[in-house]
Amino acid sequence: MKDFDKKEKDIEIVDESSAEKSTSKKKDRNFASKFCGVFKTIGSKLFSWTKRMFCGASKELSDEKKLEVEEIVSPTKQVVKNFFRKPLAVVSLIIVVGMFLFVFIGPLFNGIDLSYMESYHVNIAPGYKFMSVPSKLSKNVKSISSFSFFSVGVDNNDNLYVWGNTKMPTAAKKSDMSKLPDELKGKKVAFAAAGCDHAIAITTEGRVIGWGEYDCGQYGDKGSLANLSSKVYKMPDILMNGTIKPEEVEQLVCGNQVSAIVMKSGKVYAWGNYSGASNLRALNSLNDVKEVHFLREKCVALKKDGTLWFGNAKASFDTLEIEEDGQTKFVSLEEYLAERKVSKIAATSTALGIVLDDGELVIAGLFSPTKSDFVTVPIFADDEDIIDIGGGAKHFTVLTSKGNIYSFGENYLGQCDVAKSTFSEGDKLFIGAFQNYVVSATNSIKTKWGCKGYLFGTDEMGRDVFNRIMHGGKMTMTIGAVAVIISTVIAILVGCLSGYFGGWVDMLLMRVTEIFSAIPFLPFALILSAVFAGSNLSENSRIFMIMVILGLLSWTGLARMVRGQVLAEREKEFVTAAKAMGVKEGKIAFKHILPNVISVILVSVTLDFAGCMLTESSLSYLGFGVKLPRPTWGNMLDGCNNELVIGTLWWRWFFPAIFLLITTIAINIIGDTLRDVLDPKSSAER
Repeated sequence: MKDFDKKEKDIEIVDESSAEKSTSKKKDRNFASKFCGVFKTIGSKLFSWTKRMFCGASKELSDEKKLEVEEIVSPTKQVVKNFFRKPLAVVSLIIVVGMFLFVFIGPLFNGIDLSYMESYHVNIAPGYKFMSVPSKLSKNVKSISSFSFFSVGVDNNDNLYVWGNTKMPTAAKKSDMSKLPDELKGKKVAFAAAGCDHAIAITTEGRVIGWGEYDCGQYGDKGSLANLSSKVYKMPDILMNGTIKPEEVEQLVCGNQVSAIVMKSGKVYAWGNYSGASNLRALNSLNDVKEVHFLREKCVALKKDGTLWFGNAKASFDTLEIEEDGQTKFVSLEEYLAERKVSKIAATSTALGIVLDDGELVIAGLFSPTKSDFVTVPIFADDEDIIDIGGGAKHFTVLTSKGNIYSFGENYLGQCDVAKSTFSEGDKLFIGAFQNYVVSATNSIKTKWGCKGYLFGTDEMGRDVFNRIMHGGKMTMTIGAVAVIISTVIAILVGCLSGYFGGWVDMLLMRVTEIFSAIPFLPFALILSAVFAGSNLSENSRIFMIMVILGLLSWTGLARMVRGQVLAEREKEFVTAAKAMGVKEGKIAFKHILPNVISVILVSVTLDFAGCMLTESSLSYLGFGVKLPRPTWGNMLDGCNNELVIGTLWWRWFFPAIFLLITTIAINIIGDTLRDVLDPKSSAER
């Protein structure tokens, strides 16, 4: 009996388990069914939306829709309703409106300097990578060195890091700075510095290793210096083949194709391209140097005795602008520094920041080689001493004893937009050409500011492609709009007069129209543009003439259409009634007949606008339109005839082309949709 009861219980347990499994399976099936149902619904809606966008609305309407259609509304309202029933047209309208806001409102917040170019940022690829410091380094910083478009850093564990736009933008090499040489892989690094197109590291073992470009003697001897012997001061043999003691190194610095190591003893090892520093050879003869700084095409050294060494570059900094008794004076730098000691220096491309032993900051040199104004020094408090100073390509940054940071100089790339933070005497500055880093006493990055990169990259002159697309689009659309206005006014006058009056007026105006139609549009536009390009007209006058040329050569098609519509409208009863009431002929033509042909005009204007934009772009691309440096979407495509630009520097032509393509297609879609909704015979929804 016990065994039997036990078997019964086992059977019950099995049955219960089976029931639970069955219930579980049903739940799974229900869940799967609901899941599939959701996907079907989403898929159906996506399919329906896509069909409506590309194929238009379905002819089958519900009863409610039929009532809406049959509702009596004004013609204008009906046209608007029909237009917004076209999803593709609505999307195109949003694109065009957005593009107008982008090119006409955007420049108000982001201006353009047509003369600006940045040689250090030539052909930079798109992206915001310049200040993407690796997370492991950002909390354990020993040193950071930035120059052009990439940076190197060393943490307190002697690990080396590289970040930024590390791929070389030069055509010849295509080097990647993030790919370290074999000699550096797995090695500990004591010092690292970034140059314009190369970097130098000193390992804890005393090896001096470089990577990046080397054709100008930036490091080592790769067998490429034979033809450059007169321009290159070679890297010392002790650095190429031997070792130095890292603990005896005071400073490692790199510049524009030049490098230098300053030893604590005062000895200097300097090498590289003479064009990067014309007084490079003389620098090697010094034995009492504290620090070295490279400027554009020259170098400056601070000696241990507090004096400055300029080599043959003294003339560039001999004149000093100072404020005395409320007046600006110009004095000799040598006279001003007589019997005074220098404690620290920093350099930009064209100016030198000098901190005297009494805490005074002096700026020698010009703000820019193309401008005659001097760098303006900020006003410090009487008890505010300078703790640290750094120089970028065109700006200075100083840290004071009051915890204030001042960045001053050129701010085109945001290098002077100091981030708001609380600073202290324990903070350290690491200033690159266009980047600023403040490192706290605990060796973590407290704040950073400057150029983060370029959304659409840069062109062959180092100019921001995104900014030029914005301003170039404004010019392209303005030329297209003005040209369309000119052509439309002419077409309306010719078409209305010819169609309404007929007779000899019609014959004369149509013969003139035929003459203009017989002119080959693009060749004649090229000829006229070339004629005006060779004249002494100002840039604005030339641009206006381009508008006029496009307007004068593109009115014939619309004039014929307006004439045809006016011929049909003048035979209608309302025209007869107006004549019977004594309305003047001109008033009948332009006030009563013209509004009835406005639909044809609207469609033509929309399509012609896109056509004029394309024509202007073609002329500018060929060099007969708007001239560089003033941007348009057309002349920004000038690199498309270069195989290198098309294949490697793709962003220089891709972004202007895609903006022009999307805009013109969207405008054409709007024009086609307007033609459909304005034509009662072609509209299936009426």
